[in-house]
Amino acid sequence: MSSSPIPLSRYQYRLLAVLTLINFVNFAARVVIVPLIPMLRLSLNANDDQLGSLHTVLYIVLAIGSMLFGLFADRFGRKFVIAIGILSWSLATFAGGLATSFLFLLVTRSFVGLGEAAYAPAAQSMISGGFPSEKRASAQAIFASGMLLGGACGQAFGGILGPRYGWQAALFVLGLAGLLPGIALLGIEEPPRGPRSEVVPFLRILSVPAFLAMIAAGICITFACVSLFSWGVDFAQSYKGFSLKEAAVSLAVISLISLVLGVMTGGYAADRLQRRYTYGRLIAISGALLVATPFLLAAILSDEKSVVLVGLFVAGFFLSWYHGPVTAVIHDMMPRRAHATSIGIYMFFTQLIGGLGPKIVGKISDARDLQVGLEISVGVLVCGGLLMLLVIHFIRRDGLRHPHLESFHVEPAHEG
Repeated sequence: MSSSPIPLSRYQYRLLAVLTLINFVNFAARVVIVPLIPMLRLSLNANDDQLGSLHTVLYIVLAIGSMLFGLFADRFGRKFVIAIGILSWSLATFAGGLATSFLFLLVTRSFVGLGEAAYAPAAQSMISGGFPSEKRASAQAIFASGMLLGGACGQAFGGILGPRYGWQAALFVLGLAGLLPGIALLGIEEPPRGPRSEVVPFLRILSVPAFLAMIAAGICITFACVSLFSWGVDFAQSYKGFSLKEAAVSLAVISLISLVLGVMTGGYAADRLQRRYTYGRLIAISGALLVATPFLLAAILSDEKSVVLVGLFVAGFFLSWYHGPVTAVIHDMMPRRAHATSIGIYMFFTQLIGGLGPKIVGKISDARDLQVGLEISVGVLVCGGLLMLLVIHFIRRDGLRHPHLESFHVEPAHEG
């Protein structure tokens, strides 16, 4: 493990800036639907079970597509795969504004998921390939900040534009805007990586116990986080006395500040801990998730708006520690030619199973109460934080690089 800091080049800054900007637009297109849910309920005559499906189908397609595109990105050009993703989610977002039936909107949201599936594993692979391992969590955290900023801005944008001009206008604008940052990708060269002969077999990746434990933890974390995020605005409006605009903007501002501060702090803290322990980044993830839990419960249970907002702010700060380090840990475990594939596999399971969260919570809401569904999500989040401790156990036992993959680690340990 490298102990001396390695200065970053102009290319590395440019690579990270372009991919983070694209990530921003991607998540704005995904999250813009959240504040539009009350309008979609009326316009398309949809119940909460159906509205939950808008998120779930996106995650299912994202899951399946991530594994396929991850395999493709490790074998062929990552820039081409990323271009497919940008085109897919932009056109699909625009087409969603043309929907006159719930089924048509559901199909367009599935293609938004397909676009992200093509983009995320390839982009994360390029970042880990372009940065030294000692800065990997910080670089991935900056990339994740684009996701969080984009999500917050997409939510605020939908909450402001939707009530004034209609939910269709919000989708039209973001669909067109999605194509613009992709142009900057043309001037970026791909970081080097091992030869195609070093591509790691699929089953060999799944033979690593620490990776399997991370998948189990990721399923729980994804289930909880996407459920809480997908229903947050509707919950604040229906249960806490917020107006639609007030809920969308307030939660967006909280997300914008707390999540970005959290993801940057988490990436820095994880890299610092990694210098002392081979499982240091996992300590940061697990600890932050467990610290976030009581604040999240306070926000869900309180009737005071101020307590709701403060609870969500603190919880969001610690929840966002997860995003940068988790990718860094997986890439630390895996050879370079398995970076996109391993993330694709991770996303396949976490998004496919964890992505059922919004629909399950929607069913609980229809049958009983939305608050009960969100409380269950918090319990699932705790399980995810505890499962990260199991990952630490396997890494302590087998090492960060499992013996099953040792022959594929052709690059020096300090390289990306």
